Amino acid sequence: MKSCVSILFLIFLVNVLPVWAEPEEINKKGCRDCHRFSLKEKQLNKGSDLFYSGDKFHKSWLQKFLQSPEIIHEMNFSSSLYFLEGKSKKNQLHVALTKDETKRIVSFLMKLRLPTLEIGKVTKESLSKGERARTKILFERSFGCISCHRSLNLVGKVRGGVSGPSLIDSSQRLKSDWIFHWLKTPKIFNYEGRMPRFNLDEETAILITKYILSISSNL
Repeated sequence: MKSCVSILFLIFLVNVLPVWAEPEEINKKGCRDCHRFSLKEKQLNKGSDLFYSGDKFHKSWLQKFLQSPEIIHEMNFSSSLYFLEGKSKKNQLHVALTKDETKRIVSFLMKLRLPTLEIGKVTKESLSKGERARTKILFERSFGCISCHRSLNLVGKVRGGVSGPSLIDSSQRLKSDWIFHWLKTPKIFNYEGRMPRFNLDEETAILITKYILSISSNL
């Protein structure tokens, strides 16, 4: 009888462990004042959703960012379709964490994933010179991505809008599979977000993903 109880208790522990594993810093630092860690939580329109952060961010970038924050999204984040009705304000730097705090939070964030998100759509093969030139036209003119996002022109100078996060050096921050799905089906991350629904075919979404990842200040 005792053995059965022990086994049932272990099963219970396994099932609740992901909840218990949430670091205390999430509450102490007031992370939920700006971010959602689950779709069940109320949408706040203050900070980006983190319930898919393991799909979205590179671990190394998160570790660096949380200890030495930088402005990625110049204007206040808003997922609402009606964001233009209010006045946008500039974002302040994210609170800096210690090395130990960062380690615990990043370990937790990397476990937050969407179980149905398909991976492996985008290969590591770079765009050819011709593909990059054609995709640059799609990115800047056809879809007008620089209306909201910072990018670089041919001589490396910054251009583009600030209502969306900067895409300069985004390869250090964002995973290719997440960019692909965000472009193709953004509603799986945020049903009422500001990101336009372009109804891209798979090939175009891959090309634009690779182009975004190629926007580098080191070129």
